[in-house]
Formats: sequence, C-alpha cells, structure tokens
Amino acid sequence: MKTGNKSTYKYLFLIAGITLFSSSCKKDFLNRRPYDSVSSDVAITNVQDMQAALSGAYANLRSSSLYGRDAILFGDLVADNLYISSNNSGRALDMYQINYTVTNATAQGIWQNAYSTILDANNVINSNLTGSAQVDQIRGEALALRAFIYSELLKFFAKPYAVDPNGLGVPLVLEYNPTFKPSRNTTTEVYTQIEADLTNAIGLMTETKSSGFFSKYAAKALLARIYQFKGAWDKALSTAKDVIDNSGYTLLEKDEVLSFWDNNTDRTDKKEVLFEVVHDVSGNAGKESMPYLFDQNGYGDALVAESFYDIFSNTDIRKDLITVGSDQRGPDVKVVAKFPNAGSADPDDMKILRLSEVYFIAAEASYNLNIESDALDYVNAIATRRDDSFTGYSSTGTDLLDDILLERRKELAFEGHRYWDLVRYSKDVVRINLDNNYINVPLTLAAGDFHRIFPIPQKELDANVNLREEQNNGYN
Repeated sequence: MKTGNKSTYKYLFLIAGITLFSSSCKKDFLNRRPYDSVSSDVAITNVQDMQAALSGAYANLRSSSLYGRDAILFGDLVADNLYISSNNSGRALDMYQINYTVTNATAQGIWQNAYSTILDANNVINSNLTGSAQVDQIRGEALALRAFIYSELLKFFAKPYAVDPNGLGVPLVLEYNPTFKPSRNTTTEVYTQIEADLTNAIGLMTETKSSGFFSKYAAKALLARIYQFKGAWDKALSTAKDVIDNSGYTLLEKDEVLSFWDNNTDRTDKKEVLFEVVHDVSGNAGKESMPYLFDQNGYGDALVAESFYDIFSNTDIRKDLITVGSDQRGPDVKVVAKFPNAGSADPDDMKILRLSEVYFIAAEASYNLNIESDALDYVNAIATRRDDSFTGYSSTGTDLLDDILLERRKELAFEGHRYWDLVRYSKDVVRINLDNNYINVPLTLAAGDFHRIFPIPQKELDANVNLREEQNNGYN
C-alpha cells in the first residue's frame, strides 16, 4: 500500500488517472475520477461525487505508512512497550534503532500519505455544494479528517506545543493550488486551524453512521485530545466530560474485552470505539500491516517487552491480550494478541478514538486542575473494570499522575499512544533490557534529543524551495 517516492507536492497536485478505492466502512469499491488531481469545483458536482471524494480520504488512512502500520507502531516501538526480535524480516528497524535521516522512508511515507489525505479532504471541504444535511455531514467528516491528520503531522514533525508553541509546525495546505510552495506554519497556527476545523465539523455533523466514520462525538473526543496535547486542561476536561456524559457511548466491561478485540467489523452499538480505520477484504495493508508484524504466522518480528508484560497482574484481563510462546521465537517470548485477525481476508480494524481514552483525558485534566477526587473516579472507572481483584487507586500528587499514565499505558497498549505520553511530559524514553530484549539499540532517548521528531523528508526540501531553510534542528 505504500506509494512511491515522488515528493509530496508533486504527488498532491500532479497525480493523474483513475484510482480504485474503498468506500471506507462499507465493504464495496467504486471507480472514481481523479478528485486529487483537479480542483473541487470541477471534480465535485453532486452529492455522489462529494461522498466518493470523502471515501477516498478515508481509504488513504489504510496505507501502511499511516494507520495500516507505521503511524501506530511508532508510538509503542520507539518507546518501551515493544521490541524487534533478532529473528526479523528487516521491517521497522529505523524506529527500533531510533535511526532517522533526511532520506528516511518512514518519515517520507507518513508525510506523503498524510498530505494526500488532506488533499482529498480539502476537495470535499471546498466544494460548492451546500444546502442539505447530507452535504453538511460529508463536509463535517472531511473537516474532522483534516484536523486529525494535521494533529498527527504535528506529533511526528514538530516540537511539542509545551516545548515551543511558536516553533515550526507543518505547512497548512487548505485548498487546491498546483503552484503553491508552502512554508511551515507555526505549531500554534496549525493547532488554531485544527480547533477551527473540529468546531466547524461538530456544528455540521448530525449523523452517527458507524465507528468507521467521524461523527460529532468522535470529533469532540479528538478535540479533547488536542486540548490535552496543548495542556489546555479546563477545555480538555469540559470537552471530555461532554463526550462521557452525553454521547451515549459505553465503556467495555471486563467480560467484553476479549470479544471486542476479536471483532473485525465497524460497530454501530456505541460500545467503546468512537472512530476506527476499517480494513476490509478489499482495502487493507496486507502483509505490510501492523498486525502481520505481530502475528507469529506472519512476520512476527515485533514482540512485547518483558518489562511491560510484568506490569500486569494475573487477574487483569488485559494480560490475556498478550500470549506467551512462539514456535518461531521460543517458549518465553511475549506476543501481542490484541489483533487476532492478521491472517484473515478481513483483517483487524485500527482503533483511533476510544471512550477509555476520553476517560483518561478527563482524569489527567482533573489532576492538572487539582480536582484529584474526580481524577481518581475517572481512572478507577477503567482500572476496576479490567481487574476484579483491584479495588481502585487512592493516590495523590505526582503518584496519582503516575497511576493515570500507567493505566493509559496498559489500556491503550499497541495502539500508538505510549511514546506521545512521554513526549507530552518531556520524559525520557527508558527501555529496560530484561531477557536481552534490547540488544545493540539505544536504551534511552532523552527528552532533548533531536531524534524525538522526524526530519522533514529531503524529497520535500528538494521540491519546495520554501522548506529548504526550515529543516528540524539536528538534521541539517
């Protein structure tokens, strides 16, 4: 599913031909005209065109560079939840070794596929169609998708907001212009656009289709995450509470956890997942998917760090999402079992926004606002549902924050969150080398190391003169 090595801007504006793509969560495919090669006022003339262009944006998310693998895997592998077996296929070693250069293929793939998705979303957002609830819904979903992708680009390519809110972010490309050579906007400017997009999206969307599509409350959950990343704790709390109290979504109970992860179909029951990237029989990353990197009948390279496995109590149901032993790699290795459908024709969907995450945002915001009793209520709502023998946390002060981040780590493991939690608090990554999990790779990635973010890909600098003096420090 990875695209070629053409530069992003050539890719964004010069693509020609007809693309085969999925209609996101419905299990069918359509032939579309090249909406990503012409301006929206030419390509989109009716609601069907508008929906088809939106479906193309959703389909882009399945790329192995995005939410088929790399954009999720990074958060656990660069941190301390996963390691790569010495018996490996050679995949993801740049992440594992924390070895990035300006020609890094992972960085190039994320950048290129992200801006391709933004282009599809822009064509929907900027279409001339108005005047119906269906048009508003489609435009709202496109706005939410654009906001989501920009929030991800900031994570990978810009210093955290708390470190330098006025530092270089990523280029804002909001409309079709084949001659546009954008410079990098500031991180604050990009976050301002993200918040505006989400606010507009929330006002436009009235329909909750399934977990495979953005909805009003999925957009609100994403907005709560944005406020969390900015440290805007009052807004993070009020937005998270809105989702928890008013969305109608419900948390998983302990006896639902395993079946939840066994399920490989988008949901309509408002159980736990507000938004996920749906991989179906016609649209998936195949052998380049993240679950195939866990599957011991696939590549099986990525294994659970022993130090992380040891965190779980034996009565915690989440420990059952990690199995012990592999015919290929030995009886004691720990294997991710959270994605059991890697070998299926209809593989696992990738969870992007879950209600449990929203509870953790509310807990973290409450802690930072000195409302510790509420913080305990929110974190214990998850922790006690996962472990019958656990009666709940009663910690205070920094111990309470540590407990919230620990529960986040356990609940959201292998979904791409761990590294970014360390980044948000400017914490070092410290890999604990139990059972020789980490051999000849860095055990520490300090908070100030320039490798904390990717370089701007060299191909983008070559294609865009306005980016050439805006490379991230350390990669010059």
